[in-house]
Amino acid sequence: MQSDNSSYPYEAPFSFTNWIRDWAIKIFAIAKAKQKILILVAVVGALLGLSYSYLKPVRYKSEITFIVEEGKGMSGGGALSSLGGSLGIDIASITGAGNTVLSGDNVLALLKSNNFMSICLKSPYGADSNYSLADKYADVYKLRTSWEGNSKIGRLVYFAKPDKDLRLQDSLLKVIIKRIEEKELGVDKPDKKLGFFKVNINTKDELLSKLITERILKIATDFYVKAKTSRLQKNVDRLQKRTDSISFILNKRTYSATEDARMLLNVNPADINAPVYSEISQRDKMVLSTIYAELMKNLEVSKASLIQETPTVQIVDSPVFPLEREEVKWYTGLLMGIILSLIIAILYFMYK
Repeated sequence: MQSDNSSYPYEAPFSFTNWIRDWAIKIFAIAKAKQKILILVAVVGALLGLSYSYLKPVRYKSEITFIVEEGKGMSGGGALSSLGGSLGIDIASITGAGNTVLSGDNVLALLKSNNFMSICLKSPYGADSNYSLADKYADVYKLRTSWEGNSKIGRLVYFAKPDKDLRLQDSLLKVIIKRIEEKELGVDKPDKKLGFFKVNINTKDELLSKLITERILKIATDFYVKAKTSRLQKNVDRLQKRTDSISFILNKRTYSATEDARMLLNVNPADINAPVYSEISQRDKMVLSTIYAELMKNLEVSKASLIQETPTVQIVDSPVFPLEREEVKWYTGLLMGIILSLIIAILYFMYK
């Protein structure tokens, strides 16, 4: 017995094109029926967009591109790394040979360090050492005014010098640092295989943006170089100090040996110890000369190692005035206001 399908309603297959066309017809019908209201909404949206473009503050973007060149003694992997690179495998990252302070994602944490940013913000904004970058930031964003009106603070707080309430000063400085790191500071490594890094910041003050990027980079790279070379530098300093000490003693012994040799020419025949004194002086001078030569050799080797393992940070692109302005153009605000207002109005009418 065959089933009768004539009792079931016919359901047309779904067509995305037809679905889009149906919505377009509905929107066109609403636009035609509510033409005057939509025109009024578009005018209001345009005015709001223009107002937004004029009221939104201009921000200045400062960006530095730099490259880190590791010392010869720091590059690991050798032929194995080259072979892995030809096969598309990063051997250095697997073995940890390339895991340095400014390698991989470590640069993100280093340049966003609260300690480094704190040192940067406490540095002078200009020639006046009593006015820091943090003070300028608080004035530009009107944070100091809000702090003065706050019931828990109730006074002006400055950052160039230690405040009478260090806890309060540090807390407010952390507020600035957190705001910068979350909203304004960006650190990026465009290509994982290359050693290029970018650090940028955008604030409402042009000079402030430039100074923060330059100083935070200098603080981080100085720390990096010092951390990488501190052991070798201490060894060089120790050898240098010992070499200078032996050189001073050797000079005194040379004068003494010369004097003993001169006195030996006119020595009293009854003084049988005079040749012994001269011999001891010459022996001490020879021993000191040998020690001095070895120390000088070791010192030069240590200096050469220090030079080889000292990383170099080269700035490729530095910020110059005028900085890039981030702002909403009047025509962009106008267009955005019209489009957004019309979309909201049409969605409202479709919902109704």
